Amino acid sequence: MIRANQLKVTVQKDREKAIRQKLCKQYRMKPEQLKSVLLRKLSIDARDKGEIKWVCNVDFTTDCDDQLLKKNKQLTEAVENLYTLPTKGTVALGRRPIIIGFGPAGMFAGLLLSEMGYAPIILERGESVEERTKSVTEFWETGVLNASSNVQFGEGGAGTFSDGKLTTRIKDIRCQKVLEYFVDCGAPEEITYLNKPHIGTDVLKTVVRNIRNRIIADGGEVRFNTQVTDLLVEKGQISGVRLENGDVLESDQVILAIGHSARDTFELLKERQVDISPKPFAVGVRIEHPQSIIDYAQYGEGETQDLLGAADYALTYQASNGRAVYTFCMCPGGSVVAAASETGQVVTNGMSEYARDKANANSAVLVSVTPKDFAGDDPLAGMYFQRALEEKAFELGGSNYYAPVMRVVDFLGQSSCSDKALNRMTVEPTYRPGVSSSDFSALFPEFVTEAMREGLIAFGKKIKGFDMDQGLLTAVETRTSSPIRIVRDNETLESTSATGLYPCGEGAGYAGGIISSAVDGIKCAERIIEKYQPLK
Repeated sequence: MIRANQLKVTVQKDREKAIRQKLCKQYRMKPEQLKSVLLRKLSIDARDKGEIKWVCNVDFTTDCDDQLLKKNKQLTEAVENLYTLPTKGTVALGRRPIIIGFGPAGMFAGLLLSEMGYAPIILERGESVEERTKSVTEFWETGVLNASSNVQFGEGGAGTFSDGKLTTRIKDIRCQKVLEYFVDCGAPEEITYLNKPHIGTDVLKTVVRNIRNRIIADGGEVRFNTQVTDLLVEKGQISGVRLENGDVLESDQVILAIGHSARDTFELLKERQVDISPKPFAVGVRIEHPQSIIDYAQYGEGETQDLLGAADYALTYQASNGRAVYTFCMCPGGSVVAAASETGQVVTNGMSEYARDKANANSAVLVSVTPKDFAGDDPLAGMYFQRALEEKAFELGGSNYYAPVMRVVDFLGQSSCSDKALNRMTVEPTYRPGVSSSDFSALFPEFVTEAMREGLIAFGKKIKGFDMDQGLLTAVETRTSSPIRIVRDNETLESTSATGLYPCGEGAGYAGGIISSAVDGIKCAERIIEKYQPLK
């Protein structure tokens, strides 16, 4: 096949027809000469609102391939780098590998280990996605929190109740393997070529259930409602885990794929003197606008906007106090959701379904924080900082899991905040179980508040209406990434404190999102496969 990169195609209803016409026109082919066409990458160029274009990488075949390649130096022969399964090792594996956590890192480690015949046991403190959805829905409707199974804990991890974004900055051949796994388990095939692919929470729930069933069919085991309360280490070697019910499972290969909210496990690691270190993260709020404002700012108006669907954005700013301010996890046509995992705390996150067809857009607006911002040298100081913000937000909201909200113009001092502020809002809050109009002045440290105010004003210059009365802030967003890193060897990926223990994924501080977490899970599984034989 021949590959054409950066092919610019005017947006229209029939995309495949438009691509074929563009190829024929640009490379002087007759329509009948163009055979198969395979879309490899698709992004949007909206710099000219009057003529928005798709930018495509396309593989195609013709009856004159050699002539085209000779005449057009910008065309290349299509070459695809494919992921190859690791070669199995020769060391005898004494016991089944254990995976702690069934978010993206644990899921994809489990997929590969099961596929290769290693029969892993996967332990997840939360519920299956079917039961977990019931617990989350009850929390959103009644304010009754299940601390073991919620938006943070349970099958699929925190990403299950999100937009299901599959974007990543890492360049790794395993990324394509992850996308293929997703498609095989029910995700739309478009995720393999879209520049900003997403699955949506509704589709993702089906996909993670199918992944679980595939793992079980291949010989793996998944245990829900099973919390690990201790790691058993003998002479620097992991030997097993203790469960909440007192049972001990023996294993000398344990993948620790906990999420960024497994705070009790962080405290266990500290108590067991496992090497951990603090790391930077970010805190802030969710900002919510009518989706129509974002669509108009990004795409203008007309039929093209309808063809492209809900618009997104990604904004950054460097504040005068040196802090990075940026938007994160933007959810077009979605909702702000209650994401607490501990009692007496309010945490927000964003969520969209596959269609992204709700009335509002939302995104986190974050300010960077570093270990230098926390008093003392406790490696868990960042975690305690997060917890303190969440407890303040709980109190501001009314101590009933309602979230504190504030209009952007009030936060910026452009209008006085009052008890009637909610009645003046032009965007309907989506957070459940409810919201309470609040003043954020005492919520954050001054350096966060100052930087966020500057950032919002700067973002308003990029997207008209962003910092005006159409914007609503909901607090507090703290679970952006893990506040710690569980130190591991760069080559073996094993803990520097315990041989056979593989800190993995976002909770361990080695990933930031679904794809990078899944890739890290695959890497850790590869280390086990490359060293050991499967159990007989």
